[in-house]
Amino acid sequence: MIYELNNVSKWFVKGPAIIRAVDSVSIAIDQGEFVALEGPSGSGKTTLLQLLGALDRPSEGAVSFEGRDLASLRDNDLASLRLNAFGFVFQQFNLIPTLTAVQNVEVKLAPTGVKGVELNKRAMALLIEVGLGDRSSHLPSHLSGGEQQRVAIARALTTEPRVILADEPTGNLDTTTGADVIDLLENLAAQRGATVIVATHDTGLAARAPRRLQMRDGKILSPALTGAGTMES
Repeated sequence: MIYELNNVSKWFVKGPAIIRAVDSVSIAIDQGEFVALEGPSGSGKTTLLQLLGALDRPSEGAVSFEGRDLASLRDNDLASLRLNAFGFVFQQFNLIPTLTAVQNVEVKLAPTGVKGVELNKRAMALLIEVGLGDRSSHLPSHLSGGEQQRVAIARALTTEPRVILADEPTGNLDTTTGADVIDLLENLAAQRGATVIVATHDTGLAARAPRRLQMRDGKILSPALTGAGTMES
């Protein structure tokens, strides 16, 4: 088991109101699972993804990653986890517009200490893995939306993450291209043994995931269709 969440809540104070973005969620996720967090805007899936990626701390409850309570870790330990254990993919591709596809990956690889020819070699290998070896010299403006998202996924893979967290990765793509991106993420999970968690509002794309968690108003409505270790919240 890579994640265990026990009665996790995250709330925000807005004037006199308390907004419970995540409300008493208890789930478990195994290493290598491909999980879809499905729900409309405002359902809490992005906030839950941020808690899973150590980008935020819960207001209540415990998020355990590989047996460690994330809330109990020091800031530098959390930063190390974010750099080395997690790969993030977002709806906005977040590519540097003046750099080619391979240069965008190289920039993300640079903090790992890889340099020179080896830096380019590893960046190219990642682009080939996501099916973009022949587009490596193109600027983002010369790539389709699906191709830009593939570059973003290659960037997320630079540190060999144990978890890939994708927030609406198909939100700016057409249905066919979005399905291709989901297929790519699922294949990466299978090939690398990485855990992949995708937040999406698209029920059709969520249905492609082996395990599906539906969120509404900060709660998990039902257990996954498949997969071990899920608890009712």
